[in-house]
Amino acid sequence: MYRIFLFIRSLIFLLVMITATVIWAPVSMCFAFLPYVQRYKVTSMWNRFIIFAARIICGIEYEVRGRENFPDSPAILLAKHQSAWETIFLMTMTPRPLVFVFKKEILYLPFFGWAIALLRMIPIDRSKGKDAFNHVVRHGTRRLADGQWIVMFPEGTRIPVGKKGTYKMGGTRLAVATKSPVIPVALNSGEFWPKNSFIKRPGKVIVSVGKPISSEGKDAGELMQEVESWIEGEMRVIAPHSYQDKAAA
Repeated sequence: MYRIFLFIRSLIFLLVMITATVIWAPVSMCFAFLPYVQRYKVTSMWNRFIIFAARIICGIEYEVRGRENFPDSPAILLAKHQSAWETIFLMTMTPRPLVFVFKKEILYLPFFGWAIALLRMIPIDRSKGKDAFNHVVRHGTRRLADGQWIVMFPEGTRIPVGKKGTYKMGGTRLAVATKSPVIPVALNSGEFWPKNSFIKRPGKVIVSVGKPISSEGKDAGELMQEVESWIEGEMRVIAPHSYQDKAAA
C-alpha cells in the first residue's frame, strides 16, 4: 500500500514538473533581453519551484551544511553526483550564478534545452577530446572572470548510493589552468531520488560544502586526490548507513 502511495506522489510530481517546464521555458525566453544576472534569476525560478514541489509532493527536504565556506571570489564546484536532484538544486544554493559543463545534446531537448540556452552554460562535444577541454578552459576562464562559478561532476555520471565512481580530472585541470580554488560538495540525494527510478522517497538530502581547496602549486592529479578524499570521507559522515555493510565486509 505504501508503495502505491509513493507511486501516486511520484506521478503527481512528474506531471507538475512537466507542466512547469512547458510553461516556464517560453516565459523565460520572453526575458532574454534582460541583463544576464536578471535573466539567470528569472530562469532559475523554475529550479526553485521544482525543489519546492519535490518537498511538498514527495517529501524530499534538504539541509545545507557549510554555506560559510563559499568564497567571495571565482571558484569551481566539484560535486558528488547521485541524482537529477542536485542538477536542479545547485542553481538555487550558491550566492553566484552557476555555469554547468554538460554535453551539448541537452540543448536539443524541447523546452528545457531552450531555457538552458539562455544562460552562459558550457556545452561540449565529448567526441572532440582535447579540443573539448580547450573549449572548456577558454569559456570557463571568461565565465570566472565575469563573476560566475563553474560546477562539474567529477564522476561524470550519477553513481548509486554507497558507491564511488572514477573521479576524472577535468575539473581540477580547469582549476589549475585558471588558478581557481575548488569547492568540494558531498550529498546523498540518491537515497530519495535514485538514478533511473520513477519512485521518489521522502527524506532529507544533506548537502555538505567543504572549504575551498587551493590549486596553487598543485597538478590536476594531486588536487583531485584532495577533492576525492574530502568528498568520499564526508559521504561517510552524512550517509553512514550507506557504507556500514561495506565497512563490515
